Amino acid sequence: MRCGWVGSLLVVATAVAAASAATALPGMPNPKVDTEAPEIGRYGGTLVDAQSSEPRTFNPVISTDTGTGGILAPIFDGLVETNYLTGEIEPALAESWTVSADRRTWTFTLREGVQWSDGRPLVVDDVVFSLQAIFTDGVQSTTRDLLTFDGRPVRWRRVDARRVALTTEEPQALFLRFISGVVVIPRHRLGAALARGGQAFNTAWSLSTRPAEIVGTGPFVMESYVAGQRVTYRRNPRFWRVDRAGHRLPYLDRYVVQFVANLDAERLKFLAREIDLYGARPREYAELKRGERAGDYTVYDGPETLSMEYLVFNQNPRGLRPPKLTWFQDVRFRRAISHAIDRDAIVRQVYAGRATPAWSPVSVGDRRYHNPNVTRYPFDLARAEVLLREAGFRRQGNVLRDAAGHAVEFELATVAQNPDWQAIGNLVRQDLARLGIRAILTPEAFASLVTRLDNTFRWDAIIIGLTGDLEPGTARTYWMSSGALHDWNPRQQRPATAWEAEIDEIFERVAREFDPGRRRALYFRWQQIVSEQVPVLFLANPKTQPAVRNTLGNTRLGLQGATGRLQSRYYRR
Repeated sequence: MRCGWVGSLLVVATAVAAASAATALPGMPNPKVDTEAPEIGRYGGTLVDAQSSEPRTFNPVISTDTGTGGILAPIFDGLVETNYLTGEIEPALAESWTVSADRRTWTFTLREGVQWSDGRPLVVDDVVFSLQAIFTDGVQSTTRDLLTFDGRPVRWRRVDARRVALTTEEPQALFLRFISGVVVIPRHRLGAALARGGQAFNTAWSLSTRPAEIVGTGPFVMESYVAGQRVTYRRNPRFWRVDRAGHRLPYLDRYVVQFVANLDAERLKFLAREIDLYGARPREYAELKRGERAGDYTVYDGPETLSMEYLVFNQNPRGLRPPKLTWFQDVRFRRAISHAIDRDAIVRQVYAGRATPAWSPVSVGDRRYHNPNVTRYPFDLARAEVLLREAGFRRQGNVLRDAAGHAVEFELATVAQNPDWQAIGNLVRQDLARLGIRAILTPEAFASLVTRLDNTFRWDAIIIGLTGDLEPGTARTYWMSSGALHDWNPRQQRPATAWEAEIDEIFERVAREFDPGRRRALYFRWQQIVSEQVPVLFLANPKTQPAVRNTLGNTRLGLQGATGRLQSRYYRR
């Protein structure tokens, strides 16, 4: 998901389901027990958060960005979910699952008694409908890429009133991680829209939809949405999770997300005690640490993010024409630009040393799969000039020109709400100017930038981010040439290059590979190919430093700098 900022599993499922069976709710014999939260909380209060990007839709099936995902997360659930502390896959709407002997069919059993927020029961037909929506022609869902293997989509069937079976042509080692990307939606609310076709479904639950019509199974229900100001949620009294004492979650009465102009504004709101949480930037860590006692908050020294921060050039002939297309498709040009970026300066000046220069699509924070030996492009303007000459470029005074005499000039877009990426853009612009290249930095609203990436393809170069995962194989929709999020040239009918074809094959093999050691070797090869071909110029792996108001309970630092689940947050005072 694009960001504006960024046999053992069956044992886990059985163990968690068994733990849940000890506590029942009326009509729900097996609610999920929230074992991640260390404290039993108390009811009441309104938690206030903020984000700098607004949603593009209220339809979770077509969501592709973190601005939308963050707004919809409190409303919807999937069959399974990821434990934010361990990264393991656990039951969610499905209380358990089994795998066939040939490892091709996964049968999920729905949690009994779960209701939609409007009181209708969750049924297997809702799960079937959700899968149908993903694979309906014209529906703009990137989840389709996760559930299509060697060009063949997953198959599904209703087994009985509580069970649904999904079958793949070959065993898929990462299937549970792939299925975690499927959000279950209500057939009784969206069935009519899908019946009218993919385009009609894409417009269903738009931003003009009345909040009362948006129905989910999550801990909160949307109460109001005011564009440019806030989203307000109220507690879902039908939520299917309990704490360890058997109390139904969530604890909070309401949850509010305020929209702010940028991360600077979000920081000011946190310091003014107007919001309760803040994902601080690396360069703010020292100052925030000094202010903990006076501000009545705690800022955590978190791990490196698993997300990517990168610069990418448009290589898509459907959106760009020569001469720019010719420049960007030349690997020598991309390598030269990579040599011209001073990543150490980015780490020092933008991230105050709380980051590591990045050379790989796998963050240094992923100790299992990060390949430390990929090809690197240290800051070296002389080497960059050699590569550019080899590619036919020549300096004329202070201007770099291609073989046809065109001055090398392009737009460098980035997210307007993110001051750090704008600072990086300015550093890159200055570095490239020393080669005679004119990069025109153009900050743009995150939503419109994503529209250009996903739909119009009319852009030159962009500095942006992509959320990461402990298992890189889940990024199929980005790295495979047919993927909808394959930034530089998406949705290819067949791979445009031999190296993209090899990456496609690697990701298919990764999905089928049950042995972690062999999967690691495949990931290492993929990272090496990417470092040699440079379709993406990685910039830095910044650390996380979440700040949390001390009045909030059940705060516990986890993966990616997460500090807790919304449904178990509560006010100590």
